[in-house]
Amino acid sequence: MTHALPKAELHLHIEGTLEPELMFELAARNNIQLPYHSVEDVRRAYEFNDLQSFLDIYYAGAGVLQTEQDFHDLTWAYLLRCQQDNVVHTEIFFDPQTHTDRGIDFETVIEGIHSALQDGEQKLGITSQVIMCFLRHLSAEAAMDTLEMSRPWHQWIIGVGLDSSEVGHPPEKFQAVFDKARHYGLKAVAHAGEEGPADYIWGAIKSLGVERIDHGVRCEDEP
Repeated sequence: MTHALPKAELHLHIEGTLEPELMFELAARNNIQLPYHSVEDVRRAYEFNDLQSFLDIYYAGAGVLQTEQDFHDLTWAYLLRCQQDNVVHTEIFFDPQTHTDRGIDFETVIEGIHSALQDGEQKLGITSQVIMCFLRHLSAEAAMDTLEMSRPWHQWIIGVGLDSSEVGHPPEKFQAVFDKARHYGLKAVAHAGEEGPADYIWGAIKSLGVERIDHGVRCEDEP
């Protein structure tokens, strides 16, 4: 019965939805050599033990995403899964720096994702919003550059977030970026207390002014 209930998915990393079969298809399309020999090898690699182990696979897989069509196909495959699970609204994260740092234009990423989301609403009846995340293991300056780069597409982006390796990268590092994002009219969320301490949750609330905490599981360490 629960499978048939209409649902909203509010925490979804679009790059993390890349299934092994599509990974190999895109690798072949773009003449990219994967470090895996088969779909089964990829599935075994996803038996990770900590956040960093997952992120290593996540970033390696993202390398097959090269063109606007690739980002469209990635997002469309996710939306078809949403249809199967009766997800009627989704708010997806995307990590532009994962792609711009390897020479992919911001426009390529956002245009591909947006076109699939439009198709999702028109053909599947699934509504959506897009949240642009900054990679916290990179510098605050790089995040600010990404925010400025994104400005022509702010009509398609509802908010900004913060993800990637948490420990050693407290929220306060990105206060100026989040202040500027809110000045531009964007909402704010952040991964906090995922692997980092409960103090990072307070930092995200007080310094970044977030409206929603992602993960937050370390809150139980702080009364």
